[in-house]
Amino acid sequence: VQAVGLPIHARTPGALNPAVRQSNIYSTICVSGYSTSVRPKESYTESLKFAQLDHGYNLHGDTSAAHYEEDHLIPLEVGGSPTSVKNLWPEPRNVIWSAQRKDRLENLAHRLVCSGALSLAAAQRMFAENWIAGYRHYVEG
Repeated sequence: VQAVGLPIHARTPGALNPAVRQSNIYSTICVSGYSTSVRPKESYTESLKFAQLDHGYNLHGDTSAAHYEEDHLIPLEVGGSPTSVKNLWPEPRNVIWSAQRKDRLENLAHRLVCSGALSLAAAQRMFAENWIAGYRHYVEG
């Protein structure tokens, strides 16, 4: 059973940006404005969201695009791929494990990686495997 708030792993396993490595985080993800500089155009993500919703990637048949945020499973802030369909999914907004909660964890993980408290690989793995468990550990801890 797929937990509400997690992507379908077979369709969205996560994908990394090969330009981001632990050795260069201070010249990539830890630079102010990095995420904005690599974020894909909204026309790309919105088009992908509509296609995914139309092809069964939705919650209980709800295909209203307004109820979802096309999100990067492995966030850009920790070196996720900006455009890979393996890293983008329609994340529900109005559920307990919502896009807003994941955003909170994304911001915290970014700070932890850039401060050296969490490795880049550990942050990426946390999002790819189960961001809800990561939220419970790091945010609710």
